[in-house]
Amino acid sequence: MTRTAGTVVIDCFRGSLDRYTRGYAIVAVDVIRATTTAITAAALGRRCFPAPTVAAARQRAAQLERALLVGEVGGDKPAGFDMTNSPAALARRTDVERPMVLVSSSGTVLLHHAQACGPVYLACFRNARSLAPRLAGRFARIAVLGAASRGEFREEDQMCCAQIAAQLVETGYEPEDGATHDLIRRWSDAPPDAWLESNSVAYLRRCGELSDLAFIRQHRHDLPTAFRLQSGEVVAA
Repeated sequence: MTRTAGTVVIDCFRGSLDRYTRGYAIVAVDVIRATTTAITAAALGRRCFPAPTVAAARQRAAQLERALLVGEVGGDKPAGFDMTNSPAALARRTDVERPMVLVSSSGTVLLHHAQACGPVYLACFRNARSLAPRLAGRFARIAVLGAASRGEFREEDQMCCAQIAAQLVETGYEPEDGATHDLIRRWSDAPPDAWLESNSVAYLRRCGELSDLAFIRQHRHDLPTAFRLQSGEVVAA
């Protein structure tokens, strides 16, 4: 019998990670927009600290010098925050020496809970292709988790998760369940912009935040770096 490299599972985080509390490396995906924003910050050399709530974000920012408060809750920028959860706007800033504290409705909540499970990596379209080769062979079980937006496993996150899982399967990993197999199959031959039917995209268009949509589409597979959460900070792995 051929021995597999391990197993990979795709799932959507909806408030509980009980299934993955032991033996899994976690890959957190929130393309629109938390993991794209966090990865963009770290790639630019800015320190980034995800927080699960506005209160936690304020508390963390108070411990840092000239912290930049970034994020949204329910689509709205919290009072007193410097900017919303926008990778495009963040990329235009020149004050990279200011550490960033990031909060979002779902992505940073996923990151917070995932820390209790095992090693946590971040992914978006920018580094989806470069991450899998760095995980393959290091972990026997890998869970690639999309952050639910209003309870939905959005198309952009499905595609990103499937890209990572498909590469792991190519290296010898087995899909852990039928849903993972189906998602890999669904997105393997999909056009690059098939995710544009997502409700997240509709939200960006409705709110006039087209710069973020353009940024995500233009910055695809352009980072060769893996990023992980280490002691509450996003760092290059």
